[in-house]
Amino acid sequence: MKLEKGTSILEVIVALALLGIIGVLFLGSAVNSTNARYTADERASAKILAESIIDTVKKMEYASAYEITIPDEFTGYTADITVDNMANSNIQKVTVVIEHRDRDVLTLENYKVN
Repeated sequence: MKLEKGTSILEVIVALALLGIIGVLFLGSAVNSTNARYTADERASAKILAESIIDTVKKMEYASAYEITIPDEFTGYTADITVDNMANSNIQKVTVVIEHRDRDVLTLENYKVN
């Protein structure tokens, strides 16, 4: 019987293939985790901005449209504010749509009472 010395080329190839598969799976999950974190951060910033806009609109006099300046810390974000007068003229439905990099991120609705 012959004694084996070292590892065969086949064993090395199988080991490298297994390491490669594990590495690809790990990198795939790392990319997904990074994307999920980015999306969560984007939505959180959009929510803070939308709530700030709603609070500002509620403090303003009644109008058919509202112009709001977006703070510098929200670079890349835009806001579309829509106002609907309800049947009772003392109530307005205010809808704020926040966009980031030309795609809708968040829509927030609230009511303004005179």
